Amino acid sequence: MTAAAPVPATAGRPGGTRVPLAGTGTLLRLALRRDRVTIPVWVAANALLVLSMPGTLESLYDTPAARAGLVRQLEASASLRAMTGPLFGDSPGALTAWRAGVYAALLAAAMSLLVVVRHTRDEEESGRQELTASGAVGRRAPLTAALLTAALANGLLALLVAAGLAGHGAAGAVALGLGVAGVGMVFATAAAVAAQLTESARLARGLTAAVLGAAFVLRAAGDSAAADGDSAGTWLSPLGWAEHLRPFAGERWAVLALFAAAVLVQGAAAYVLAGRRDTGMSFLPARPGPADGRLGTAGALAWRLQRGSLLGWGTGFLLAGAVYGGLAEGAAGLVGDSGRAREIIERMGGETGLTDAFVSTTTGMLGLVAALFAVASVLRLSAEESSGRAEPVLAAAVGRVRWAAGHLVVALGGSVLLMLLAGAGFAAGYGRDVPGVLAACLVQVPAVWVLGAAAVLLYGALPRAAPAAWAVAVAVLLLGWIGPALDLPSAVLHASPFAHLPKLPGEAMRWGPPAALTGLAALLTGAGLAALRRRDLAS
Repeated sequence: MTAAAPVPATAGRPGGTRVPLAGTGTLLRLALRRDRVTIPVWVAANALLVLSMPGTLESLYDTPAARAGLVRQLEASASLRAMTGPLFGDSPGALTAWRAGVYAALLAAAMSLLVVVRHTRDEEESGRQELTASGAVGRRAPLTAALLTAALANGLLALLVAAGLAGHGAAGAVALGLGVAGVGMVFATAAAVAAQLTESARLARGLTAAVLGAAFVLRAAGDSAAADGDSAGTWLSPLGWAEHLRPFAGERWAVLALFAAAVLVQGAAAYVLAGRRDTGMSFLPARPGPADGRLGTAGALAWRLQRGSLLGWGTGFLLAGAVYGGLAEGAAGLVGDSGRAREIIERMGGETGLTDAFVSTTTGMLGLVAALFAVASVLRLSAEESSGRAEPVLAAAVGRVRWAAGHLVVALGGSVLLMLLAGAGFAAGYGRDVPGVLAACLVQVPAVWVLGAAAVLLYGALPRAAPAAWAVAVAVLLLGWIGPALDLPSAVLHASPFAHLPKLPGEAMRWGPPAALTGLAALLTGAGLAALRRRDLAS
């Protein structure tokens, strides 16, 4: 599709209105009601990530010598700065901003782009916005409601972070909260622009996610180039702007102007574009479909729909593996003389050596992220069904199980590919013990499959509750990420399927747990497909 010529606000919409923002309040309440579960989960998980850090880091680096050693290590290691950013002070607040700031901003950006695309292009693609627009709703009301929803979510996150860290310094707490929320709003408005340009919600999410990935790469390159992060790459990235606010280390309030300018410019562009196209149209033309015979099976269609996503995830895993591999030899230097840090790393990754424990821990974290891909890929079935695109496929000689199986092959087989790519990158960066590193990556696959299979069961049996698979995945991610550092009871940690896997390469391989998890994944998948066969489609 191409952009349509400007039309009056009421054209084609009986009962419509010429007031551009009419109905914004009603649409905002509707958006908040629809996201009454997902937004609180995102905000709570992100706030917990940040607020759990001060006590943990104080126990890890409990002496001035340990904190000074960490600062020296970061100044000397470009690869460590690329992963976590520079450290501007040795107070608990500064350590928290260093360790959690970038990743909290990434999560806020991901939340924001998903919220905005969901309430703009997703609504158009499903046809709901056209129905809504037939009432007294202005042309720019849906976009305004989506941005206000993202702003409220980010504002709540900033408030929780600032209130939770105020005891370590009110100014630094406010700066960190505003920096995280500012990154979220930059990518909310970026998603708003992408939603006007592209023809589908999938493309809008993919384009904004690609911009977010580029921002992370720019930030990493800039931080590795200068010990204080003061380089061109960092200043070109919104994630770098959050660092340059320097929470708890002599705040630079003028940096907030960069966030404000980016939000205003991108928001204005989105509003201009929204006023110059019809509902359902796009400014970027759609690519023509393949010639007859190119998509002869449901599996081929699923591959075509998800190959771009798999390529992006695969590239990220390869690069992440290479970065972590390069850090493996410096693991001992990172924790320095902190016995508590060594204890936690070994608890997360095994008991036979700090380097092996670091390899096991980082490959485990990559496995947790791979589970997010598996869930997203499985839930593509839900998107195809709710949008009505599944019905024409199933109207042909294609059964539901066969149709779903095409997407499940991409989800489950793609998880294996991601971990193989992570292993290849890790082996290249580490430079030794290639079989051990590949085994450490591949042993994560059964746990990844369990989370993907849980999404299949939710989609097949309770299609309206299918998004709850994200809550399950995020809960497991948090258990693996911060659970050991918080000294959670073993019973809680073992609620995660990843906790049952052998800690390779430092531990002997045990085949029982991976086999049991694989069987559980098969059982959940079978139950989900059986439920899908019996229920009605959401048409």
